[in-house]
Amino acid sequence: MQSREIARYHVLRPSEFEHAIAYLCQRDGCTDVVVSGGAGDLGADVTATAPDGRRIVIQCKRYGPTNKVGSPDMQRFGGTCYSVHRAHIPVVVTTSTFTRQAADYAAAQGIRLYGEQELAGWASRTGPAPWHDHQPAA
Repeated sequence: MQSREIARYHVLRPSEFEHAIAYLCQRDGCTDVVVSGGAGDLGADVTATAPDGRRIVIQCKRYGPTNKVGSPDMQRFGGTCYSVHRAHIPVVVTTSTFTRQAADYAAAQGIRLYGEQELAGWASRTGPAPWHDHQPAA
């Protein structure tokens, strides 16, 4: 089930992937959902207000299964998610996985990681949304 679920996201263009993530936020009770991805977004592809009122800032990376999200991507997002976007919950969502260095940086900075397995769980409602407390697999 999860491999089919994630395959749906692999065929999307990056902008379509951002809109799909925004849809999941809306579906699961977020308000003020805005897609702002593209040049000049400063790392915030999707912003939203969680059901409990916290500000969510999501960076979307629609990558192939062999292209992992690396430390440079994570550092760019980490440099803006709190100071520019005022995130309470910064999240990086990918159709792939994360390098060890990216996962270590994210853990140190309080950035939540949603790799292909977490995304498939969220999309299929078999796993938590990013604003719920969880321990992601690195």
